[in-house]
Amino acid sequence: MRVHIATDHAGLELSAHLIRHLGAKGHEMVDHGPQSYDAQDDYPAFCINAAAAVVVDQQSGVEALGIVLGGSGNGEQIAANKVRGIRAALAWNQDTARLAREHNDANVVAVGGRQHSLAEATEIIEAFLAAEFSGEERHVRRIGKIAHFEQTREVLA
Repeated sequence: MRVHIATDHAGLELSAHLIRHLGAKGHEMVDHGPQSYDAQDDYPAFCINAAAAVVVDQQSGVEALGIVLGGSGNGEQIAANKVRGIRAALAWNQDTARLAREHNDANVVAVGGRQHSLAEATEIIEAFLAAEFSGEERHVRRIGKIAHFEQTREVLA
């Protein structure tokens, strides 16, 4: 699977670890930055670029997901979710990571690098990447309503 990854300075160590670790497990890792530590960096461009690349890959039939990292993961999730077609979920344990994929068909996971040890964060990310969308009708219906709003700004009941 191709995995697009982006971070801010607070997640740089975790990002480097995940690139090595997931790459060794056979994932094609695409690093959207930053390339070096800068405590004043602005994460939106990194996260938006990673999310946009996930959409392009998925639309062209490439199996791809994204990872965005920060101190808490909140801002990075918000930035990724501004990209049409992205469903980014903030995961704080293995269950929330799996459910994001199984119920919400999330295609980007956000994790707070300052909230977990490297081992815990790695387990969360691996749970996200291993899970699959259930395809249950209720989940498909709900995701469809979100996509409809994203396209039209009309809220369906």
